[in-house]
Amino acid sequence: MNAEIVAVGSEMLTPQRVDTNSLYLTAELNNLGVEVVTKYVIGDHLERLRDAVRHAISRSEILVISGGLGPTEDDLTREAVAHALDRKLIFNSEICDALEQRFARLNRKMAEVNKRQAFVIEGATILPNDRGTAPGQWVEESGAVVMLLPGPPHELKAMFERQCIPRLARLVPQLVIRTICLRVAGMGESDLDQLIAPVYKKYQNPATTILAAAGDIQVHLRARCATEAEADALLAEVAGPIELLLGDRVYSRNGDPLESVVGDLLRQQHATVAVAESCTGGMLGERFTSVAGSSEYFVGGFITYTNEMKVEMLGVAPELLAEHGPVSKPVAEAMAAGARRRTGSTYALSITGIAGPAAGNETLPVGTTFIALADSAGTQVLQRQFLGDRTRIRNFASQLALDLLRRKTTGRS
Repeated sequence: MNAEIVAVGSEMLTPQRVDTNSLYLTAELNNLGVEVVTKYVIGDHLERLRDAVRHAISRSEILVISGGLGPTEDDLTREAVAHALDRKLIFNSEICDALEQRFARLNRKMAEVNKRQAFVIEGATILPNDRGTAPGQWVEESGAVVMLLPGPPHELKAMFERQCIPRLARLVPQLVIRTICLRVAGMGESDLDQLIAPVYKKYQNPATTILAAAGDIQVHLRARCATEAEADALLAEVAGPIELLLGDRVYSRNGDPLESVVGDLLRQQHATVAVAESCTGGMLGERFTSVAGSSEYFVGGFITYTNEMKVEMLGVAPELLAEHGPVSKPVAEAMAAGARRRTGSTYALSITGIAGPAAGNETLPVGTTFIALADSAGTQVLQRQFLGDRTRIRNFASQLALDLLRRKTTGRS
């Protein structure tokens, strides 16, 4: 079965608010074997919401609507769904009495507008809300189910778990959704897709989605089957050939980020790492320390943005800086070696580059980056030219540095 989710509220269309309810609902629906195929955010507009409801139930078996059940004039979900289904809104005196009693317990008089929350769509089942004033509603229409849920997450989650999941479990066929997330470093999105498309295009199930970020690509495989065993077998049938094609560029098959994978490798080897950063300004160190337990292997780092700091903190020779400049292979080598020498770490990574948007030239254009890795065997340096804005260049640089260490600790570099 397929589901669609609509988040209602003009505030959800501003930069200050994020629809987190749909993430929770997607996870719970997936656990039931339901695929979420569409999500909307719609402002407080009666006709737009009405049309969205009509379209959703014509295509999907389940529609979940969050928000718009409050007492004010801009809470339009009840009216919109009633119009979409061509049903009446009926005043429910029991809901109204319960609301008045709730306010009385708080020593407050209920405002007249709260009576709006006592209107129920004709034929709907009322979903009690013990955490707020807005009851939910469960409506069945021509083989589809529409759920009206309150917007506050703590109210929505309690109502969905207690009232909706048991009802859905009786309606939803026994399907299992299983996923694999392959994460890939050191490869462009178009190159990756060209390589693996002949494999995944043979299948509609599992569905394949490719997501690309700076230096990081995720290949999501999603199988829907009657049993976990069938889903796992189908995923293995597709993921196996893809992994063979991608080789050691796959660094994770469970969705773990690169900093977590590298941390596990360092922990297994009882190794430590330090960082020396210039253009990334601490981003690489932040990625290491974002992983719980990273104090087992991350000893610390240096943010040496000026030449003076590179000399004082890392022992980079002034003559080296004068001859080659701060963005250069020799200086990257010296930074990594200095960080390792000063901390006594097993490995040290350094990054120096031009993140832009200014300061580049013909010899060293914006995006030029040197990444070095020092260990007991010496120092190796990679030079790259990254494209994009300042944030993107810095993200690329930190990703490549982590991947360089991953390859070193696995004997691939």
